Amino acid sequence: MNTQATSSASERGKSFAHVAEASWGKGLSTLLRIVRMTLRHPWQVAITIVSTFIAATLQLFIPRLLGRAIDQAQGVMAAGAGAAAEQALWNTALTLLVVSILRGLFTMAQNYYGEAVGHRTGYELRLAFYEKVQRLSFAYHDRVHTGDLITLGLLDLDGVRMFFSTGILRVVLLGVLIGVGAYLLISTDLMLGLLSLSFVPFVAWRSSVTQLKLRSTWLTLQERLSVLSRVMDENLGGIRVVRAFAAQRHELEKFDRAKRDALDLANQRVDIRVSNTSAMNFSFLAAMGLVLWFGGQKVIAGQISVGTLAQFLTFMTILQMPVRQLGLMVNSFARASTCGSRLFELLDAELDIEDAPGAKDLVVTDGVLRFDNVGFRYEGAGDRPTLSGISFEARSGETIGIVGPPGSGKSTIAHLIPRFYDVTSGAITIDGQDIRKVTLQSLRKAVGVVQQDAFLFTTSIENNIAYGNPWARETRIGQAAEYAQLHNYIMGLPAGYTTVVGERGASLSGGQRQRLTIARSLMLRPSVLVFDDSTAAIDAGTEQR
Repeated sequence: MNTQATSSASERGKSFAHVAEASWGKGLSTLLRIVRMTLRHPWQVAITIVSTFIAATLQLFIPRLLGRAIDQAQGVMAAGAGAAAEQALWNTALTLLVVSILRGLFTMAQNYYGEAVGHRTGYELRLAFYEKVQRLSFAYHDRVHTGDLITLGLLDLDGVRMFFSTGILRVVLLGVLIGVGAYLLISTDLMLGLLSLSFVPFVAWRSSVTQLKLRSTWLTLQERLSVLSRVMDENLGGIRVVRAFAAQRHELEKFDRAKRDALDLANQRVDIRVSNTSAMNFSFLAAMGLVLWFGGQKVIAGQISVGTLAQFLTFMTILQMPVRQLGLMVNSFARASTCGSRLFELLDAELDIEDAPGAKDLVVTDGVLRFDNVGFRYEGAGDRPTLSGISFEARSGETIGIVGPPGSGKSTIAHLIPRFYDVTSGAITIDGQDIRKVTLQSLRKAVGVVQQDAFLFTTSIENNIAYGNPWARETRIGQAAEYAQLHNYIMGLPAGYTTVVGERGASLSGGQRQRLTIARSLMLRPSVLVFDDSTAAIDAGTEQR
Protein backbone atom coordinates (compact mmCIF):
# COMPACT_ATOMS: atom_id res chain seq x y z
CA MET A 1 0.00 0.00 0.00
CA ASN A 2 2.80 2.42 0.92
CA THR A 3 4.74 1.47 -2.20
CA GLN A 4 1.73 2.21 -4.35
CA ALA A 5 1.16 5.58 -2.66
CA THR A 6 4.81 6.54 -3.05
CA SER A 7 4.75 5.54 -6.69
CA SER A 8 1.59 7.55 -7.29
CA ALA A 9 3.07 10.60 -5.59
CA SER A 10 6.23 10.24 -7.67
CA GLU A 11 4.21 10.01 -10.88
CA ARG A 12 2.24 13.06 -9.84
CA GLY A 13 5.48 14.92 -9.16
CA LYS A 14 6.67 14.05 -12.67
CA SER A 15 3.36 15.31 -14.00
CA PHE A 16 3.87 18.64 -12.20
CA ALA A 17 7.42 18.85 -13.60
CA HIS A 18 6.09 18.15 -17.09
CA VAL A 19 3.59 20.99 -16.74
CA ALA A 20 6.38 23.24 -15.47
CA GLU A 21 8.30 22.71 -18.71
CA ALA A 22 5.28 23.60 -20.82
CA SER A 23 5.63 25.52 -24.05
CA TRP A 24 6.03 29.27 -24.16
CA GLY A 25 2.57 29.49 -25.72
CA LYS A 26 1.03 27.78 -22.73
CA GLY A 27 3.19 29.88 -20.40
CA LEU A 28 1.91 33.06 -22.04
CA SER A 29 -1.65 31.82 -21.69
CA THR A 30 -1.02 31.20 -17.99
CA LEU A 31 0.39 34.71 -17.49
CA LEU A 32 -2.58 36.27 -19.27
CA ARG A 33 -4.89 34.31 -17.01
CA ILE A 34 -3.09 35.68 -13.95
CA VAL A 35 -3.35 39.20 -15.38
CA ARG A 36 -7.10 38.74 -15.88
CA MET A 37 -7.37 37.72 -12.24
CA THR A 38 -5.61 40.90 -11.10
CA LEU A 39 -7.92 42.98 -13.30
CA ARG A 40 -10.81 41.93 -11.08
CA HIS A 41 -9.60 44.86 -8.96
CA PRO A 42 -9.47 47.56 -11.68
CA TRP A 43 -9.25 50.62 -9.45
CA GLN A 44 -6.39 49.28 -7.36
CA VAL A 45 -4.54 48.14 -10.49
CA ALA A 46 -5.03 51.54 -12.16
CA ILE A 47 -3.84 53.46 -9.09
CA THR A 48 -0.80 51.19 -8.77
CA ILE A 49 0.30 51.54 -12.41
CA VAL A 50 -0.30 55.31 -12.52
CA SER A 51 1.60 55.74 -9.24
CA THR A 52 4.48 53.65 -10.59
CA PHE A 53 4.62 55.72 -13.78
CA ILE A 54 4.57 59.05 -11.92
CA ALA A 55 7.14 57.89 -9.33
CA ALA A 56 9.52 56.74 -12.09
CA THR A 57 9.08 60.00 -14.01
CA LEU A 58 9.74 62.10 -10.90
CA GLN A 59 12.84 60.01 -10.20
CA LEU A 60 14.23 61.08 -13.59
CA PHE A 61 14.02 64.74 -12.55
CA ILE A 62 16.38 64.15 -9.64
CA PRO A 63 19.62 63.81 -11.70
CA ARG A 64 18.77 66.94 -13.72
CA LEU A 65 17.93 68.98 -10.61
CA LEU A 66 21.07 67.74 -8.88
CA GLY A 67 23.21 68.70 -11.87
CA ARG A 68 21.62 72.14 -11.99
CA ALA A 69 22.23 72.60 -8.25
CA ILE A 70 25.93 71.76 -8.67
CA ASP A 71 26.30 74.29 -11.48
CA GLN A 72 24.44 76.92 -9.48
CA ALA A 73 26.59 76.23 -6.42
CA GLN A 74 29.68 76.81 -8.54
CA GLY A 75 28.12 80.07 -9.71
CA VAL A 76 27.50 81.17 -6.12
CA MET A 77 31.13 80.46 -5.23
CA ALA A 78 32.39 82.36 -8.26
CA ALA A 79 33.66 85.89 -7.72
CA GLY A 80 31.02 88.55 -8.11
CA ALA A 81 28.04 86.18 -7.79
CA GLY A 82 25.00 88.05 -6.53
CA ALA A 83 21.85 87.32 -4.60
CA ALA A 84 20.06 86.16 -7.76
CA ALA A 85 22.42 83.18 -8.19
CA GLU A 86 22.05 82.25 -4.54
CA GLN A 87 18.26 82.50 -4.78
CA ALA A 88 18.32 80.24 -7.86
CA LEU A 89 20.26 77.63 -5.88
CA TRP A 90 17.71 77.77 -3.06
CA ASN A 91 14.87 77.41 -5.56
CA THR A 92 16.52 74.36 -7.13
CA ALA A 93 17.12 72.80 -3.71
CA LEU A 94 13.48 73.42 -2.75
CA THR A 95 12.28 71.92 -6.04
CA LEU A 96 14.49 68.86 -5.45
CA LEU A 97 12.98 68.48 -1.97
CA VAL A 98 9.41 68.72 -3.30
CA VAL A 99 10.13 66.23 -6.11
CA SER A 100 11.66 63.80 -3.61
CA ILE A 101 8.64 64.08 -1.30
CA LEU A 102 6.20 63.56 -4.17
CA ARG A 103 8.19 60.60 -5.46
CA GLY A 104 8.13 59.10 -1.97
CA LEU A 105 4.35 59.52 -1.73
CA PHE A 106 3.69 57.95 -5.14
CA THR A 107 6.14 55.13 -4.38
CA MET A 108 4.27 54.50 -1.14
CA ALA A 109 0.97 54.38 -3.06
CA GLN A 110 2.56 52.03 -5.60
CA ASN A 111 3.77 49.66 -2.90
CA TYR A 112 0.55 49.79 -0.90
CA TYR A 113 -1.88 49.19 -3.74
CA GLY A 114 0.49 46.78 -5.49
CA GLU A 115 0.67 44.60 -2.40
CA ALA A 116 -3.09 44.96 -1.91
CA VAL A 117 -3.75 43.64 -5.43
CA GLY A 118 -1.30 40.79 -4.89
CA HIS A 119 -2.80 39.79 -1.55
CA ARG A 120 -6.38 39.96 -2.81
CA THR A 121 -5.49 37.88 -5.85
CA GLY A 122 -3.68 35.45 -3.57
CA TYR A 123 -6.68 35.29 -1.25
CA GLU A 124 -9.03 34.50 -4.13
CA LEU A 125 -6.65 31.86 -5.48
CA ARG A 126 -6.15 30.30 -2.06
CA LEU A 127 -9.91 30.15 -1.55
CA ALA A 128 -10.45 28.60 -5.00
CA PHE A 129 -7.61 26.14 -4.36
CA TYR A 130 -8.98 25.07 -0.99
CA GLU A 131 -12.53 24.79 -2.32
CA LYS A 132 -11.37 22.65 -5.26
CA VAL A 133 -9.32 20.37 -3.01
CA GLN A 134 -12.46 19.83 -0.91
CA ARG A 135 -14.46 18.85 -4.00
CA LEU A 136 -11.91 16.57 -5.66
CA SER A 137 -12.75 12.90 -5.44
CA PHE A 138 -11.16 10.24 -3.26
CA ALA A 139 -9.54 8.89 -6.44
CA TYR A 140 -7.65 12.16 -6.92
CA HIS A 141 -6.45 12.20 -3.32
CA ASP A 142 -5.38 8.58 -3.71
CA ARG A 143 -3.04 9.71 -6.50
CA VAL A 144 -1.66 12.90 -4.96
CA HIS A 145 0.36 13.08 -1.77
CA THR A 146 -0.71 15.59 0.87
CA GLY A 147 2.81 17.09 0.94
CA ASP A 148 2.56 17.90 -2.79
CA LEU A 149 -0.75 19.68 -2.25
CA ILE A 150 0.67 21.67 0.67
CA THR A 151 3.65 22.75 -1.46
CA LEU A 152 1.26 23.69 -4.26
CA GLY A 153 -0.94 25.71 -1.91
CA LEU A 154 1.99 27.57 -0.34
CA LEU A 155 5.03 27.98 -2.61
CA ASP A 156 3.30 27.85 -5.99
CA LEU A 157 0.42 30.05 -4.93
CA ASP A 158 2.88 32.59 -3.52
CA GLY A 159 4.73 32.66 -6.86
CA VAL A 160 1.48 33.60 -8.62
CA ARG A 161 0.51 36.13 -5.94
CA MET A 162 3.77 38.06 -6.26
CA PHE A 163 3.63 38.28 -10.07
CA PHE A 164 1.85 41.65 -10.13
CA SER A 165 4.21 43.47 -7.76
CA THR A 166 7.48 41.80 -8.80
CA GLY A 167 6.72 41.31 -12.49
CA ILE A 168 4.23 43.70 -14.06
CA LEU A 169 5.15 46.77 -11.99
CA ARG A 170 8.86 46.26 -12.67
CA VAL A 171 8.11 46.27 -16.41
CA VAL A 172 6.40 49.66 -16.03
CA LEU A 173 9.19 51.05 -13.84
CA LEU A 174 12.02 49.85 -16.05
CA GLY A 175 10.23 50.92 -19.23
CA VAL A 176 9.84 54.50 -17.99
CA LEU A 177 13.38 54.77 -16.59
CA ILE A 178 15.12 53.40 -19.68
CA GLY A 179 12.79 54.93 -22.28
CA VAL A 180 12.45 58.47 -20.92
CA GLY A 181 15.89 58.47 -19.30
CA ALA A 182 17.64 57.43 -22.52
CA TYR A 183 15.91 60.23 -24.41
CA LEU A 184 16.94 62.85 -21.83
CA LEU A 185 20.57 61.70 -21.71
CA ILE A 186 21.10 61.26 -25.44
CA SER A 187 19.44 64.61 -26.17
CA THR A 188 21.89 66.21 -23.71
CA ASP A 189 25.06 64.54 -25.08
CA LEU A 190 24.99 61.66 -27.56
CA MET A 191 28.34 60.06 -26.66
CA LEU A 192 27.94 60.28 -22.88
CA GLY A 193 24.33 59.13 -23.18
CA LEU A 194 25.36 56.00 -25.05
CA LEU A 195 28.22 55.35 -22.61
CA SER A 196 25.83 55.77 -19.66
CA LEU A 197 23.55 53.14 -21.16
CA SER A 198 26.35 50.82 -22.32
CA PHE A 199 26.13 48.58 -19.27
CA VAL A 200 22.38 48.03 -19.69
CA PRO A 201 22.42 45.39 -22.49
CA PHE A 202 25.11 43.26 -20.79
CA VAL A 203 23.52 43.45 -17.35
CA ALA A 204 20.07 42.73 -18.79
CA TRP A 205 21.39 39.74 -20.78
CA ARG A 206 23.49 38.38 -17.92
CA SER A 207 20.72 38.80 -15.37
CA SER A 208 18.11 37.17 -17.62
CA VAL A 209 20.33 34.17 -18.43
CA THR A 210 21.14 33.74 -14.76
CA GLN A 211 17.52 33.86 -13.71
CA LEU A 212 16.58 31.29 -16.34
CA LYS A 213 19.28 29.02 -14.87
CA LEU A 214 17.86 29.69 -11.44
CA ARG A 215 14.41 28.86 -12.77
CA SER A 216 15.47 25.35 -13.77
CA THR A 217 17.05 24.82 -10.36
CA TRP A 218 13.93 26.26 -8.73
CA LEU A 219 11.79 23.60 -10.39
CA THR A 220 14.08 20.87 -9.07
CA LEU A 221 14.17 22.54 -5.66
CA GLN A 222 10.37 22.55 -5.52
CA GLU A 223 10.34 18.81 -6.16
CA ARG A 224 12.92 18.24 -3.43
CA LEU A 225 10.99 20.44 -1.02
CA SER A 226 7.90 18.36 -1.81
CA VAL A 227 9.86 15.23 -0.89
CA LEU A 228 10.99 16.95 2.32
CA SER A 229 7.37 17.84 3.12
CA ARG A 230 6.29 14.25 2.51
CA VAL A 231 9.00 12.85 4.78
CA MET A 232 8.10 15.31 7.55
CA ASP A 233 4.36 14.72 7.13
CA GLU A 234 4.76 10.93 7.32
CA ASN A 235 7.12 11.15 10.29
CA LEU A 236 4.90 13.44 12.34
CA GLY A 237 1.76 11.53 11.41
CA GLY A 238 3.35 8.22 12.42
CA ILE A 239 5.39 9.43 15.40
CA ARG A 240 3.88 6.75 17.66
CA VAL A 241 4.93 3.99 15.25
CA VAL A 242 8.41 5.51 14.93
CA ARG A 243 8.90 5.47 18.70
CA ALA A 244 7.30 2.06 19.13
CA PHE A 245 9.91 0.58 16.78
CA ALA A 246 12.74 2.78 18.12
CA ALA A 247 13.24 4.02 14.55
CA GLN A 248 14.14 7.62 15.41
CA ARG A 249 17.66 7.30 14.01
CA HIS A 250 16.37 5.81 10.75
CA GLU A 251 13.82 8.62 10.37
CA LEU A 252 16.45 11.26 11.17
CA GLU A 253 18.74 9.82 8.50
CA LYS A 254 15.90 9.76 5.98
CA PHE A 255 15.02 13.38 6.77
CA ASP A 256 18.69 14.37 6.66
CA ARG A 257 19.07 12.88 3.16
CA ALA A 258 16.03 14.77 1.91
CA LYS A 259 17.23 17.97 3.60
CA ARG A 260 20.75 17.65 2.14
CA ASP A 261 19.35 17.19 -1.36
CA ALA A 262 17.44 20.46 -0.98
CA LEU A 263 20.42 22.17 0.71
CA ASP A 264 22.87 21.18 -2.04
CA LEU A 265 20.59 22.67 -4.67
CA ALA A 266 20.08 25.83 -2.59
CA ASN A 267 23.89 26.22 -2.36
CA GLN A 268 24.13 25.76 -6.11
CA ARG A 269 21.68 28.62 -6.55
CA VAL A 270 23.82 30.80 -4.25
CA ASP A 271 26.91 30.10 -6.40
CA ILE A 272 25.03 31.15 -9.54
CA ARG A 273 23.86 34.38 -7.90
CA VAL A 274 27.32 35.31 -6.56
CA SER A 275 29.07 34.85 -9.92
CA ASN A 276 26.34 36.84 -11.64
CA THR A 277 26.57 39.72 -9.15
CA SER A 278 30.34 40.03 -9.64
CA ALA A 279 30.01 40.21 -13.43
CA MET A 280 27.26 42.84 -13.26
CA ASN A 281 29.19 44.99 -10.78
CA PHE A 282 32.23 44.92 -13.05
CA SER A 283 30.24 46.00 -16.13
CA PHE A 284 28.56 48.84 -14.22
CA LEU A 285 31.81 50.17 -12.74
CA ALA A 286 33.53 49.90 -16.12
CA ALA A 287 30.77 51.94 -17.77
CA MET A 288 30.92 54.53 -14.98
CA GLY A 289 34.71 54.76 -15.41
CA LEU A 290 34.27 55.46 -19.13
CA VAL A 291 31.70 58.17 -18.43
CA LEU A 292 34.02 59.77 -15.87
CA TRP A 293 36.97 59.67 -18.27
CA PHE A 294 35.27 61.02 -21.39
CA GLY A 295 32.97 63.29 -19.40
CA GLY A 296 35.95 64.73 -17.52
CA GLN A 297 37.65 65.49 -20.85
CA LYS A 298 34.52 67.34 -22.00
CA VAL A 299 34.39 69.32 -18.73
CA ILE A 300 38.05 70.34 -19.15
CA ALA A 301 37.34 71.32 -22.76
CA GLY A 302 34.37 73.41 -21.62
CA GLN A 303 31.89 71.36 -23.68
CA ILE A 304 29.74 70.39 -20.67
CA SER A 305 29.51 71.56 -17.07
CA VAL A 306 30.38 69.62 -13.93
CA GLY A 307 26.67 69.51 -13.11
CA THR A 308 25.90 67.86 -16.45
CA LEU A 309 28.53 65.18 -15.79
CA ALA A 310 27.05 64.62 -12.33
CA GLN A 311 23.65 64.28 -13.99
CA PHE A 312 24.91 61.37 -16.12
CA LEU A 313 26.57 59.64 -13.17
CA THR A 314 23.49 60.05 -10.95
CA PHE A 315 21.25 58.63 -13.63
CA MET A 316 23.53 55.59 -13.98
CA THR A 317 23.31 55.01 -10.23
CA ILE A 318 19.51 55.27 -10.33
CA LEU A 319 19.26 52.95 -13.33
CA GLN A 320 21.65 50.33 -11.96
CA MET A 321 19.27 48.63 -9.53
CA PRO A 322 16.19 48.40 -11.80
CA VAL A 323 18.34 46.98 -14.62
CA ARG A 324 19.87 44.43 -12.26
CA GLN A 325 16.35 43.55 -11.20
CA LEU A 326 15.49 42.79 -14.81
CA GLY A 327 16.63 39.25 -14.12
CA LEU A 328 14.30 39.10 -11.13
CA MET A 329 11.54 40.33 -13.41
CA VAL A 330 12.30 37.55 -15.90
CA ASN A 331 12.36 35.11 -13.00
CA SER A 332 9.04 36.47 -11.76
CA PHE A 333 7.48 35.87 -15.18
CA ALA A 334 9.02 32.39 -15.42
CA ARG A 335 8.04 31.47 -11.86
CA ALA A 336 4.50 32.77 -12.29
CA SER A 337 4.20 30.78 -15.52
CA THR A 338 5.51 27.61 -13.88
CA CYS A 339 3.61 27.94 -10.61
CA GLY A 340 0.48 29.12 -12.40
CA SER A 341 0.54 26.11 -14.73
CA ARG A 342 0.80 23.74 -11.77
CA LEU A 343 -1.89 25.58 -9.82
CA PHE A 344 -4.31 25.91 -12.73
CA GLU A 345 -3.83 22.24 -13.54
CA LEU A 346 -5.43 21.47 -10.20
CA LEU A 347 -8.08 24.20 -10.45
CA ASP A 348 -9.06 22.97 -13.93
CA ALA A 349 -9.02 19.27 -12.99
CA GLU A 350 -12.28 17.59 -13.88
CA LEU A 351 -14.36 16.41 -10.96
CA ASP A 352 -14.76 12.63 -11.06
CA ILE A 353 -17.67 12.78 -8.63
CA GLU A 354 -20.22 15.58 -9.07
CA ASP A 355 -23.92 16.16 -9.47
CA ALA A 356 -25.32 14.84 -12.73
CA PRO A 357 -27.19 17.33 -14.97
CA GLY A 358 -30.72 17.63 -13.65
CA ALA A 359 -29.90 15.81 -10.40
CA LYS A 360 -32.67 15.92 -7.80
CA ASP A 361 -32.58 15.66 -4.03
CA LEU A 362 -32.78 12.14 -2.65
CA VAL A 363 -36.18 11.40 -1.13
CA VAL A 364 -36.06 8.55 1.39
CA THR A 365 -39.41 6.82 1.95
CA ASP A 366 -39.09 3.08 2.69
CA GLY A 367 -35.33 3.19 3.24
CA VAL A 368 -34.38 0.33 0.91
CA LEU A 369 -30.71 0.17 -0.14
CA ARG A 370 -30.00 -2.10 -3.10
CA PHE A 371 -26.77 -3.16 -4.83
CA ASP A 372 -27.63 -4.44 -8.32
CA ASN A 373 -24.80 -6.44 -9.96
CA VAL A 374 -22.24 -3.82 -8.87
CA GLY A 375 -18.69 -3.93 -10.18
CA PHE A 376 -15.82 -1.61 -9.31
CA ARG A 377 -12.18 -1.20 -10.25
CA TYR A 378 -9.71 1.29 -8.76
CA GLU A 379 -7.87 3.59 -11.14
CA GLY A 380 -4.50 2.13 -12.07
CA ALA A 381 -5.52 -1.39 -11.02
CA GLY A 382 -5.47 -2.65 -14.60
CA ASP A 383 -8.10 -5.21 -15.59
CA ARG A 384 -8.39 -6.66 -12.09
CA PRO A 385 -11.71 -5.62 -10.53
CA THR A 386 -12.01 -5.00 -6.80
CA LEU A 387 -15.71 -5.89 -6.85
CA SER A 388 -17.66 -7.92 -9.38
CA GLY A 389 -21.33 -8.87 -9.52
CA ILE A 390 -22.20 -7.66 -6.00
CA SER A 391 -25.94 -7.74 -5.32
CA PHE A 392 -27.81 -7.43 -2.03
CA GLU A 393 -30.66 -5.51 -0.46
CA ALA A 394 -30.97 -3.87 2.96
CA ARG A 395 -34.37 -2.72 4.18
CA SER A 396 -35.26 -0.23 6.87
CA GLY A 397 -34.54 -1.64 10.32
CA GLU A 398 -32.31 -4.40 8.97
CA THR A 399 -28.63 -4.85 9.80
CA ILE A 400 -26.49 -6.36 7.05
CA GLY A 401 -23.04 -7.66 7.91
CA ILE A 402 -20.40 -7.98 5.17
CA VAL A 403 -17.45 -10.18 6.07
CA GLY A 404 -14.35 -11.22 4.20
CA PRO A 405 -10.56 -11.33 4.35
CA PRO A 406 -8.47 -8.13 4.24
CA GLY A 407 -8.50 -6.56 0.79
CA SER A 408 -11.70 -8.29 -0.28
CA GLY A 409 -13.54 -4.98 -0.84
CA LYS A 410 -15.53 -4.43 2.37
CA SER A 411 -14.37 -0.81 2.74
CA THR A 412 -14.88 -0.27 -0.98
CA ILE A 413 -18.56 -1.23 -0.62
CA ALA A 414 -18.85 1.25 2.27
CA HIS A 415 -17.27 4.00 0.16
CA LEU A 416 -19.53 3.37 -2.84
CA ILE A 417 -22.76 4.03 -0.92
CA PRO A 418 -22.12 7.79 -0.30
CA ARG A 419 -20.44 8.05 -3.76
CA PHE A 420 -16.90 8.58 -2.57
CA TYR A 421 -16.27 6.56 -5.74
CA ASP A 422 -18.58 5.72 -8.64
CA VAL A 423 -19.37 2.14 -9.58
CA THR A 424 -17.74 0.78 -12.73
CA SER A 425 -20.80 -1.31 -13.60
CA GLY A 426 -24.21 -2.00 -12.19
CA ALA A 427 -26.10 0.42 -9.95
CA ILE A 428 -26.74 1.33 -6.32
CA THR A 429 -30.20 2.59 -5.48
CA ILE A 430 -31.99 3.94 -2.42
CA ASP A 431 -35.75 3.53 -2.68
CA GLY A 432 -35.32 2.93 -6.40
CA GLN A 433 -33.33 6.14 -6.97
CA ASP A 434 -29.93 5.67 -8.60
CA ILE A 435 -27.48 7.46 -6.30
CA ARG A 436 -25.65 8.83 -9.37
CA LYS A 437 -28.78 10.79 -10.32
CA VAL A 438 -29.36 12.52 -6.98
CA THR A 439 -27.47 15.47 -5.49
CA LEU A 440 -24.38 14.67 -3.48
CA GLN A 441 -25.51 16.97 -0.67
CA SER A 442 -28.80 15.13 -0.16
CA LEU A 443 -27.16 11.70 -0.55
CA ARG A 444 -24.50 12.34 2.07
CA LYS A 445 -27.06 13.78 4.46
CA ALA A 446 -29.00 10.52 4.12
CA VAL A 447 -25.99 8.19 4.38
CA GLY A 448 -23.82 8.21 7.48
CA VAL A 449 -20.43 6.50 7.25
CA VAL A 450 -18.30 5.67 10.29
CA GLN A 451 -14.91 4.98 8.75
CA GLN A 452 -12.04 2.78 9.90
CA ASP A 453 -9.84 5.81 10.45
CA ALA A 454 -11.36 7.56 13.47
CA PHE A 455 -10.22 11.02 12.40
CA LEU A 456 -10.92 13.87 14.82
CA PHE A 457 -10.30 17.59 14.48
CA THR A 458 -8.17 19.55 16.93
CA THR A 459 -11.10 21.14 18.68
CA SER A 460 -13.56 20.36 21.48
CA ILE A 461 -15.51 17.12 21.84
CA GLU A 462 -18.70 19.12 21.33
CA ASN A 463 -17.51 20.59 18.02
CA ASN A 464 -16.32 17.19 16.80
CA ILE A 465 -19.70 15.57 17.48
CA ALA A 466 -21.60 18.48 15.89
CA TYR A 467 -19.26 18.68 12.87
CA GLY A 468 -22.01 17.75 10.39
CA ASN A 469 -24.56 19.97 12.13
CA PRO A 470 -22.70 22.89 13.80
CA TRP A 471 -25.96 24.60 14.85
CA ALA A 472 -27.23 21.61 16.83
CA ARG A 473 -28.40 22.17 20.39
CA GLU A 474 -26.50 20.77 23.34
CA THR A 475 -29.32 18.33 24.15
CA ARG A 476 -29.06 16.72 20.72
CA ILE A 477 -25.28 16.50 21.00
CA GLY A 478 -25.72 14.82 24.36
CA GLN A 479 -28.23 12.34 22.92
CA ALA A 480 -25.81 11.36 20.14
CA ALA A 481 -23.07 10.84 22.73
CA GLU A 482 -25.41 8.70 24.84
CA TYR A 483 -26.29 6.51 21.85
CA ALA A 484 -22.55 6.09 21.21
CA GLN A 485 -21.98 5.12 24.88
CA LEU A 486 -19.70 8.15 25.40
CA HIS A 487 -21.78 10.57 27.49
CA ASN A 488 -20.75 9.28 30.93
CA TYR A 489 -17.06 9.43 30.04
CA ILE A 490 -17.39 12.99 28.74
CA MET A 491 -19.22 14.19 31.84
CA GLY A 492 -16.38 12.80 33.96
CA LEU A 493 -13.90 15.14 32.28
CA PRO A 494 -13.13 18.47 34.05
CA ALA A 495 -14.20 20.49 31.00
CA GLY A 496 -16.91 18.10 29.85
CA TYR A 497 -18.00 18.59 26.26
CA THR A 498 -15.67 21.59 25.84
CA THR A 499 -12.58 19.38 26.35
CA VAL A 500 -10.14 19.78 23.44
CA VAL A 501 -9.20 16.34 22.13
CA GLY A 502 -5.72 17.26 20.86
CA GLU A 503 -4.33 16.71 17.38
CA ARG A 504 -6.37 13.97 15.68
CA GLY A 505 -7.83 13.03 19.06
CA ALA A 506 -4.47 12.11 20.58
CA SER A 507 -5.80 12.55 24.14
CA LEU A 508 -8.45 9.85 23.65
CA SER A 509 -8.14 6.09 23.48
CA GLY A 510 -8.86 4.20 20.27
CA GLY A 511 -12.28 3.08 21.49
CA GLN A 512 -13.19 6.59 22.64
CA ARG A 513 -12.21 8.02 19.26
CA GLN A 514 -14.35 5.44 17.46
CA ARG A 515 -17.35 6.12 19.70
CA LEU A 516 -16.95 9.85 19.12
CA THR A 517 -17.00 9.33 15.34
CA ILE A 518 -20.12 7.18 15.74
CA ALA A 519 -21.78 10.02 17.67
CA ARG A 520 -20.73 12.42 14.90
CA SER A 521 -22.46 10.26 12.26
CA LEU A 522 -25.57 9.85 14.42
CA MET A 523 -25.92 13.64 14.55
CA LEU A 524 -26.97 13.53 10.88
CA ARG A 525 -29.80 11.13 11.74
CA PRO A 526 -29.02 9.25 8.51
CA SER A 527 -31.44 6.90 6.81
CA VAL A 528 -28.54 4.55 6.07
CA LEU A 529 -25.73 4.08 8.59
CA VAL A 530 -22.57 2.30 7.41
CA PHE A 531 -19.96 1.01 9.87
CA ASP A 532 -16.66 0.38 8.09
CA ASP A 533 -15.03 -1.89 10.68
CA SER A 534 -15.42 1.06 13.05
CA THR A 535 -16.06 -0.89 16.25
CA ALA A 536 -12.81 -2.87 16.24
CA ALA A 537 -11.46 -0.93 19.24
CA ILE A 538 -14.72 -1.09 21.20
CA ASP A 539 -15.35 -3.81 23.76
CA ALA A 540 -18.06 -6.37 22.99
CA GLY A 541 -20.43 -5.12 25.70
CA THR A 542 -20.35 -1.53 24.49
CA GLU A 543 -20.70 -2.67 20.88
CA GLN A 544 -23.79 -4.72 21.76
CA ARG A 545 -25.43 -1.79 23.57
